[in-house]
Amino acid sequence: MNSIIKVLCQRNIKLSSITRINRRYATTKKKMHDPSEEEQLPIFQYPLSKSSDRRVYVWGLAETGALGVHLPRGKRGKKAYKNDFSLAWHPMRSSIAERFDVTQVACGYGFTVIAIKTNEQHKVFGTGINTDSQIGYHAPRIGHPLELLLSPAPIYIPYKSLETKIVGLSAGRAHTAILTDNEGVYTLGNNAYGQCGRKINPNEEYRGSMASHNIRRLGKENITGICCGQDHTLFITESGKVYACGWGADGQTGIGTYENQGIPAPVKGDITSEKIVKVASTVDCVLALNDKGELFGWGNSEYGQVPMNTKQQQVNMSYALVNFTKGLGKIMDIAAGGSFCLIVNENGDVFVWGFGLLGLGPNVQHTASPKQIPPALFGRNEFNPECVVESVACGIGHLAAITNTGDLYTWGRNRHGCLGLGHAKDQHFPLRVSIGAHVLNVTCSVDHTIAMCKPFT
Repeated sequence: MNSIIKVLCQRNIKLSSITRINRRYATTKKKMHDPSEEEQLPIFQYPLSKSSDRRVYVWGLAETGALGVHLPRGKRGKKAYKNDFSLAWHPMRSSIAERFDVTQVACGYGFTVIAIKTNEQHKVFGTGINTDSQIGYHAPRIGHPLELLLSPAPIYIPYKSLETKIVGLSAGRAHTAILTDNEGVYTLGNNAYGQCGRKINPNEEYRGSMASHNIRRLGKENITGICCGQDHTLFITESGKVYACGWGADGQTGIGTYENQGIPAPVKGDITSEKIVKVASTVDCVLALNDKGELFGWGNSEYGQVPMNTKQQQVNMSYALVNFTKGLGKIMDIAAGGSFCLIVNENGDVFVWGFGLLGLGPNVQHTASPKQIPPALFGRNEFNPECVVESVACGIGHLAAITNTGDLYTWGRNRHGCLGLGHAKDQHFPLRVSIGAHVLNVTCSVDHTIAMCKPFT
């Protein structure tokens, strides 16, 4: 009897405990579903990008510091130490666009300049080779200027107002041009041929130089565009006139002589009565585009980049190439490489001529007339008929094109992985570069490439 009573008492205790637990759970559940408490809970959400956000991707040779990124090293003596870890085979995201609002990017020969949106003193940053102070004066100790920068560093420019904005950048072999909205152009770096737009001083020392030169106006007009070739510089004024300075041995200044030009002078020839909207030059051949979509050219023409009736290979003034491009329609964008030229028309078709890996296959390395690169190679087909190329760019030996869908295609000589395709082989056809963003523009140089993009979302 006592054992039965003991079991019943234990059972009642357990039932009582279960009842208390159920009541407590019901109370907690009621509190969890209380709307007033739910409104007070924090909301976690992934950040969304703004339409003005920009991303910068870099690839190619990293040893010069031009990429501004740090790559791991292999062990000395091993093949990987030299061949793999000094190069970025794939596009790498630069951190500078995460810290600043990047607006402009330009590639020089082994260096890079980047402009940001700010009302502070330092509006342009530079990284890479600095043997001629092309990215400013940088000295950790007095009298010991740096000739190589591995990370972007601010370039001091004596702006007259901190509200000045950078609207254009361009870089040559060892000089840089910076276009502002209201102070004209600032140039810095090597001026041995007059490419900085000032008087040539044969005894000038460029290493560790703090000199910068301001070109306020040309021909009483504001400057609206700039372009640096190898050792020359081109300027476009607001009325569409073109001025040039620098090395003229191949006629690349277009001023009617083959002499070096220190002070910017008007380009002569057929463009004098035209309104030029863009000029393109990477080495010593120049293309110009007017507001009607017509093409002009001058400079080096060893491989027929500027076709002439004679066998002239150095053209020292501008010539209209209307007959040369007849039937191609209105031209929308232009690019000039080391030995070839690239254009795109209003239909989004790409044409190339000159010498090199032109994108026409391994058996075609020279063409004297514009040849169309098959549109299917840029993604246009029956399933995607609206895909067209909108802009083009050239380095010394490689070429690039951007479609209206934000895809980047590269081809040509793959010097130090500058194509960004993940391998070291040259590319005979355009191939899409794997970038996780919408590409807006691309700039190419000798051995590295930089793309400015916007996020997908």
